[in-house]
Amino acid sequence: MDLTTQSTPALLLDINILKRNIANMAIRARRLGVALRPHIKTHKCLEVARLQRESGARGITVSTLTEGEIFAGAGFNDITYAVPLEPGKIQRALALASQVNLGITVDDLALVDMLDRAAGVEGQRLKTWLKVDGGYHRAGVDPTSVYALQLAQAIAGAEHLDFAGLLTHAGHAYKAAAVSEIQAIAHEERRILNRFAAQLRTEGVKVPVLSVGATPTMAVATDLEGIDEARPGNYVFHDRTQLALGSCQPEDCALTVMATVISHQPDRNQVVIDAGALALSQDPGPTHLDATPNWGAIVSDRANMSLYTSFNVAAMSQEHGIIKGKSAADVAGLPVGCRVIILPNHSCLTAAQFDEYIVVEGERVVDRWKIQRERN
Repeated sequence: MDLTTQSTPALLLDINILKRNIANMAIRARRLGVALRPHIKTHKCLEVARLQRESGARGITVSTLTEGEIFAGAGFNDITYAVPLEPGKIQRALALASQVNLGITVDDLALVDMLDRAAGVEGQRLKTWLKVDGGYHRAGVDPTSVYALQLAQAIAGAEHLDFAGLLTHAGHAYKAAAVSEIQAIAHEERRILNRFAAQLRTEGVKVPVLSVGATPTMAVATDLEGIDEARPGNYVFHDRTQLALGSCQPEDCALTVMATVISHQPDRNQVVIDAGALALSQDPGPTHLDATPNWGAIVSDRANMSLYTSFNVAAMSQEHGIIKGKSAADVAGLPVGCRVIILPNHSCLTAAQFDEYIVVEGERVVDRWKIQRERN
């Protein structure tokens, strides 16, 4: 079966690039001396996670308890839920922890007490991470604060909790303007965690593991001394944002969207495709690096992932995408009915719009893999 028979919009996953990305990150993690616990929110796919496990991943990271439950049911038994737990999900977390080695994440003192009491009622011990703000300023405690020290001591001293260690995410690396800036962020994240861990240890708190996670930082970090594990996710696919940041090369991009031109308007220098926000997501990509922000690049040659520079996805609505050029000549070769291949800005969000990957090898469809899109 080849791609010409596929209905659009379709999510294409190049299996050879995928396997190469998985192998390369596994090698990089070993060279940096850290265990790899990949974030499966990027792909939400059992087949991809199995490939990661075969390449040496020691466990997985999830963003929802539903992901944890689904992957636990498929035989993944070492799972970190890296989003701060909310009180309404404590019982679900305990139920999952009774089946697998589950680590949950907190950054709230009141929740530590609730967790300890709930685990005691169930006669369980719950592996608990303290989420630390490494500079992203989203969730996580300020490691220089008294509150952070109190939280770590509370977890370590809780009767029914096991302190797993410190966990952070350098999401601000996605706003960097150069590889050197990403490297500096990776260095600072490492320094912050090591310094806080050293402080806790002088206070008598054992800190078993230091965990970091982001594809840009893992792609360019030169030193992770003191760090025990890394949790990158996007590296399996990469995307236009990773390409702009310098985290990958075009030939490393495994995930694309195939769409069909449904309207051609030369007087407006544009064509309309059947892939809108519900296929490509509304992530505007690396706007701080773009002279002309767009919602996806158009691939000129899938064999080497070269991109057109004269036009891109310039606008979107729910089911429509508009590819716009500077002149009518730019889009003259895109008649109604022709297929286009789009490199999305954010592969994680794009994958979450689809029910399955069409797994390809060259122009040949070799499989279809379900995307576990269930929520909560």
